[in-house]
Amino acid sequence: MSPIVGQITLGIYAVLLALGGLIGYFKAGSRPSLIAGLLSSAAAFTALGLSIGDSRWGVPFGLLLSIVLFILFAYRYAVKTGKFMPSGLLAVLSLIVLAVLFLVMDWSGS
Repeated sequence: MSPIVGQITLGIYAVLLALGGLIGYFKAGSRPSLIAGLLSSAAAFTALGLSIGDSRWGVPFGLLLSIVLFILFAYRYAVKTGKFMPSGLLAVLSLIVLAVLFLVMDWSGS
């Protein structure tokens, strides 16, 4: 799979994470949601920037981010809230990003 697919995926993921934080803030007044969404988005944009700059750390960083966020949101959905919105949706989104980045990852070590 082309590295560009991973870069596009990271860009969309970053935007959606920021939007999720903003929506959480404006709909529920949740400052933690805003802060977490913007920090997660910044991390995804960092991974994207590293990937675009041909750093070998861009995709692995994005992969690590998507794994951490998948675990966090899946836990919140399955154990804490049981509500699909927003935790379940973000868990599914993170899993999709994880799968795409896994396929894009250069496993040769070069």
